[in-house]
Order: sequence, then C-alpha cells, then structure tokens
Amino acid sequence: MSYWLYKDTRMKDISQFPVGTYGFIYLTIHLPSGKGYIGKKSLYHNVKKKLTKKELAEQTGPGRKPTSKVTQKESDWKTYYGSAKPIMELIKLGKQEDFERKILCLAPTKKTLTYLECKYLFKYEVLENPEDWINDNILGKFFTKDFALED
Repeated sequence: MSYWLYKDTRMKDISQFPVGTYGFIYLTIHLPSGKGYIGKKSLYHNVKKKLTKKELAEQTGPGRKPTSKVTQKESDWKTYYGSAKPIMELIKLGKQEDFERKILCLAPTKKTLTYLECKYLFKYEVLENPEDWINDNILGKFFTKDFALED
C-alpha cells in the first residue's frame, strides 16, 4: 500500500495535508494477525548542512561565525510503516501488502504530536492488551511487562 488513509482520502502527497501540519498519529494494522501499532510521524525533519566556502566568505560582523545551517527536508512518511522491530522485519522482506495504514489525527506542533500519541496509546490500552497490539511501551517509560495485570 503506497498511501495513507485519512478520512476516506488516500494521502499520497504532502500537499494534501492542511497548511501548518507538523505530523500525524497513525495506526498500522498487520492484516494476517489483526494486530495494530499506534505511532507518530513528522512530515519534516531538520538537516544540518555545512556552509559552502562562498557562504562562509559572505559572513560579516563581530563574533564567531556559524559553520553550518539547519534546513527542513520532507521525511520518509510516504514509505513509513512503524518503528517496531516486527514491522520493520516484515517490510524488509517486502510484505507491505500485509499492512493497512490509517492516519488517526493531525498535529500542528511537535509537542502536540507527542501528547496525542500518548493519548491514543492510553485510550486504546495498548499495554493492557498485548495480544491485540504490537506496541510494547509508551515513551520508553511504561512497558507491557510492567503492566502484566493480575486477575
């Protein structure tokens, strides 16, 4: 599947996102097992580039001159399925057709993106139901093994 589904729209290009969108919360479903994975993805990431000789020569004024600049580049959101090891292993084997990808919501800032990811992870109780989810932790602080609920 080479697109993300969002509100009945197949998102294939970054221009389809509303202006001011920083990233999105997504649900990847492994169709053969029915297990889901919730995560976040930024549409852009920062790249640090060294300044050229010409750019360095153009700098004037007092103080130490910067030797690099930060630019934004579109992320790999189009081909992204998730960061969980089981997902990445299947993608390496070319099993993209085994997955369905949905965008749950959009976020305008990095902080909001992290908040919304946590909100959805807790809402769907991913740690309490490991038989339904590939996620095994939240923020690297809360782990499935720590929340093995006793009956």
